[in-house]
Formats: sequence, structure tokens, C-alpha cells
Amino acid sequence: MTTNFKPILLKGIRIYSDGQWIEHGYIKIKNQKIMEIGNTDHLSLQEEYEVLNVPLSLKAIPGFIDVHIHGANGADTMDATKEALDTMTQALPGEGTTSFLATTMTQEEKQIEEALINAGKYISEVQPPGKAEVLGIHLEGPFVNKEKAGAQPIQHIINPNLELFKKWEELANQTIKIVTLAPEQPGGLELVRYLKANGMIASIGHTNATYEQVLEAIDAGVNHVTHLYNQMTGLHHREPGVVGAAFLKDELKAELIVDGVHVHPEMVKLAYKQKGKEGIILITDSMRAKCLKNGNYDLGGQDVIVQDGRAFLSNGTLAGSILKLGQGVKNILSFTGCHIEEAIEMAAVNPAKQLHIFDRKGSISVGKDADIVLLDENFDVYMTICRGKVAYIKGGK
Repeated sequence: MTTNFKPILLKGIRIYSDGQWIEHGYIKIKNQKIMEIGNTDHLSLQEEYEVLNVPLSLKAIPGFIDVHIHGANGADTMDATKEALDTMTQALPGEGTTSFLATTMTQEEKQIEEALINAGKYISEVQPPGKAEVLGIHLEGPFVNKEKAGAQPIQHIINPNLELFKKWEELANQTIKIVTLAPEQPGGLELVRYLKANGMIASIGHTNATYEQVLEAIDAGVNHVTHLYNQMTGLHHREPGVVGAAFLKDELKAELIVDGVHVHPEMVKLAYKQKGKEGIILITDSMRAKCLKNGNYDLGGQDVIVQDGRAFLSNGTLAGSILKLGQGVKNILSFTGCHIEEAIEMAAVNPAKQLHIFDRKGSISVGKDADIVLLDENFDVYMTICRGKVAYIKGGK
């Protein structure tokens, strides 16, 4: 969908573009794209622009990309409705997220198929500017290990099944980008090889794999780790497990939920020291209760209790997060002492590169989509622009 709006001009702010800061910078935006970037000393206007009046103390950085998010503001991908995805695309710019993968979860086959059909149709037919863009689907489960089910409904977990997946791929209109699976399960490596050969990301998660099994999976094509530390074999001095493999293998990009609940701040720091800014992708793994109050909610047909920043099942198992990605960025700055430039790598650059869309997203560069976040001096989101149209203003909509 192409919609023309009046060209937009941002000026007088700090801009992080292609690895460097531009002081007193400007950005020209036209037809959803970034047309020109520079210092205001060199600004010339041959046509009329709508000048966005924003505080000069703001910093412009690329929009965040959340590759693992189930829901927000009362909606969930598994609701399988246009309205649910509309709700998510409207809510996410408020946290600086300009694009994301609609993430499914383990459920009955029919429910998964309805969610895939709905998301596939939404991606190809809807997608207006001024909202977060659904880049594709992250299929989390049902091809996982029951011993590491977490909040994935254990009764619906099945072994990896290539023929079933091919059916789902067709139903989703070829929009599946990441598949979280347990490669040690029967059929796991076969599915990994298929994903690799067909341009999809095979991610190891909800898995009981040993270190050696992870190496086999890497050889087959795994290059991604779903929510590092959570629901996988941990680090042990006689068995490095999935966590050890993630630390040692540069081939693996590791998702990380930096809410201080799923992963202890010191373990976030350890992961950052081991993987560096290039090896981590910040995610939320958030569920529908994000943006809502404490209370009882649903996740994959299971009752979830949300209380004081935590979402958990009745047995105490963590059930996704209510983390906002902008807060995740602030948290990793605090937990690790890294700089905002490194946080940008983890929240925008790395996911764009992993999804092979760095040619159009992930940085403020001429010719790319105008997905831009303006941060204030406290690194809070002040404004978000999604594909050339203002989607969020602090204190406004």
C-alpha cells in the first residue's frame, strides 16, 4: 500500500545515522521514505514541508523491531482477527516499536492455522503507514520439547513435522520468518534444513538439547536462540547446554527479555559481555496484558495472573512478559552500562539484519523506510514515526 502524505521535516535535533551522530541535524521524509539527512547549516528547501515542532534536546534513532511479541493492550496474535492486529499495530509505536513479527504459540492445529491465515492476510492487504508494520510471523511452537514447555500448553506440543509446516507456510501466504523449535526432537533437524534452504530462520527454543545437539543443529542451519536462558538447558561445567553454545557460537543471535524478571540483571550483563552488541536481539515476548492493569488474563487458553510487572500461570510459571521494548532499551543501558549506540544495535540493527531487511529498516539512512523514534534526555520515547507518518506523541495520541 502506497499513500502519499505531505513531506515532513525534522530539524535541529541530534540524529544517529549510519553509526555516527549528527548535531543540529535534519531529516527530510517523503512518500514514507527518508529522502535526505544532514546538518541544518546545509538545509535547503525546494518544496513545502510540514515541520514537526519538537524539543531540540531530542535524539532521533531508528525504530525498534520486535521479532518476538504475542500481544499488547488486550489483543493477541492468536485471537486471529484483524482487530487484534490493528490494536497491536496502534499500541506498539508508544514504546518505540515500528515493526514486529506477530508471534503465535502452541495450540490446537486449527487455532494456529486461523492465526496464520489472519496474519498472512493482514500482512499482504492492510499495513497502513502511521502504525507499526507486521513484518511476518514468528511461529513459536508447537514443535518444542514438553520438558521445557514453560507457558506453551503441553497437551498441544507435537514433534517437528515438515509436511504440516509446509501446509502452514502456504496458509500464512509465505510470511513465516522465524520458527522456534526443539531440534533434538524427532524430525527437528529435517525441519531446520528446510527452513534454512527456504530463507527462514530456525531458532532453538523450549528445548532440552545438549551442547553437542546444538552444534548439530547449527550445522543444519539454526542461527537464532529464542529468549536466551528461558526454557532451555542452562550452563553447567560438565554440560554447556544451549546457553553455553549461545555464548560460544557467533553463528547464534540470541533474543533477550530485559525486564529484570525473566533474566536477572547480572545474567543480562553476562550475556552482553559474552555476545557483545552484535550477538543480542532485544525482544519483549509480551502478551495481551501489556499496557493494561493488574488482573487475570488469557494466554493460549490458559489463565494468566498479572501482578506488579510479572505475568505468570497459576503454578507460578512465567507466562510471557508485559515489557515495553523502549523500557527494555532503558534496562539494558542500566544493567550493562552499555551506551545508547549499542542498545540501538540490539533493538534495531541486529533484528533488521537477521530478518534480511536491513536494506529498508534498522537505521536512519537515505532511501530506507522512515521508521524513526525520538527519545528525550531520559531515553523515554517522545515521538514515533512509522513509515513517514507520526504514530505516537508523548502526551498526545
